[in-house]
Amino acid sequence: MKFALFSIMMNVPNAVSGETLTSQQKFQNILKQAALAEEVGFEAYGVGERHGEPFLSSSPPVVLAAIAARTSKIRLLTTVTVLSILDPVRVAEDYATLDHLSEGRLELIIGKGNDPRHYPLFGIKEEEQWESLAERYALLKQLWNEENVTWQGKYRPALEGVTTYPRPFQASIPVWHGSASSTNSTELAAKYGEPLFSSNTFHPQAKYKALIDHYRERLAYYGHDPKKAVVGSGAGSLYLANTREEAISRFRPYYDAFQGTGAALHNNSPFKGLEDSIENGPTLVGSPDSVIEKILNYYEAFGNQVLSISVDGLTEAEQREQVQRFADEVAPVLRKEIPSSVWENNKPSVSSSASLAI
Repeated sequence: MKFALFSIMMNVPNAVSGETLTSQQKFQNILKQAALAEEVGFEAYGVGERHGEPFLSSSPPVVLAAIAARTSKIRLLTTVTVLSILDPVRVAEDYATLDHLSEGRLELIIGKGNDPRHYPLFGIKEEEQWESLAERYALLKQLWNEENVTWQGKYRPALEGVTTYPRPFQASIPVWHGSASSTNSTELAAKYGEPLFSSNTFHPQAKYKALIDHYRERLAYYGHDPKKAVVGSGAGSLYLANTREEAISRFRPYYDAFQGTGAALHNNSPFKGLEDSIENGPTLVGSPDSVIEKILNYYEAFGNQVLSISVDGLTEAEQREQVQRFADEVAPVLRKEIPSSVWENNKPSVSSSASLAI
């Protein structure tokens, strides 16, 4: 199994100390997180996209460019690029630029997003989100794969003979499809035969397993081999301690604080409390052995080769403690137990145009 550290850059008062970071402090914290993730052996670092408080992640390509300058090996992911509201021409340009700045370490996770506030900001009705995502993604692929593109659609002005610059550094920028709530996302991933990344954050395992199963079924329908399906999975909050009881005690203030946020209310979690979320949901709170056991259980259901975790909201000292402890006590066991072909050779396939330019 391979591992990614993700952040949606939510900046809220610390549930234990009451301290609120300034925006500048939070940006610096994210840069430190990414550097730490590379230092301890995570294969990827991801930045989400949100448009509105308390999130500072409205510009993932800018943040990831800063991370690219401070790292050298770790893959850089978007979690997710909210393509349903974005201009594919701008996305093609921004992320091709980032692909060069990172020397080919970029991978996109695309989706319709998990915050309905962004639709009125960008002139899209919520009921159009899936149609918009499908159209915009088809155009993005065309812009990256072809030159002199002529195109006409519903969600942006027509194009005639357009070639976006720069061209991507990689021969093909890898794209994953984020999946949280609808078979529309799994259908799109299956249609293109591309990897799926399940959010696996707020609900019981069965909900996400049904979506992943649908993805594999539809891969076969579109002529792709479901045995070659590549699946990533998120997880609930991470907190490791020597015993389950200690982990619950230390994490409870953070859990209680998060339950009052707009994000938690929007996702309408079915769990009755922290213990229920640990027992019946994706929350990774407990001893290293119990967390390993849970991740293996989810692997049996999902068949995921990649797992993402997050330490957002914790103090900076706790973030470092949790990331280091996961890398030392959990990741080695799972790397040994679960095969993963993802990022086996962590070097990009460089396009001919990029090769000539170097």
